[in-house]
Amino acid sequence: MFEQIENRGLTERDIPSPNAAWRRISEFALTFDGYSHWGSFDVCAEIANPCAEAFAKNRELPDSLTKLRTCLFFEQRRYHHFGHGPYEGAMEYIHALVEGIRQEVQARGAG
Repeated sequence: MFEQIENRGLTERDIPSPNAAWRRISEFALTFDGYSHWGSFDVCAEIANPCAEAFAKNRELPDSLTKLRTCLFFEQRRYHHFGHGPYEGAMEYIHALVEGIRQEVQARGAG
């Protein structure tokens, strides 16, 4: 498993570049364990699945760093279990999550 990075320790250097390949994003996603953070797969899914639907409907992203990282972690686990990488439409969502994480980290640094 990958070394965990708490939100307060997350820096821009940790975050994959825009349009990074799935492998790099997948590794980064595992620096946050959504199952452990929320206490179960079910709670993690209750957060991540509606967020994916909201993005598909109206390009809406989660409103916190923890939720963004939860969603990215969940997408990593989803495609790991599928046994293949995400398709193009899913990568659009995944890249948006990464950029949302970057924006949250940048905003935190500005304060």
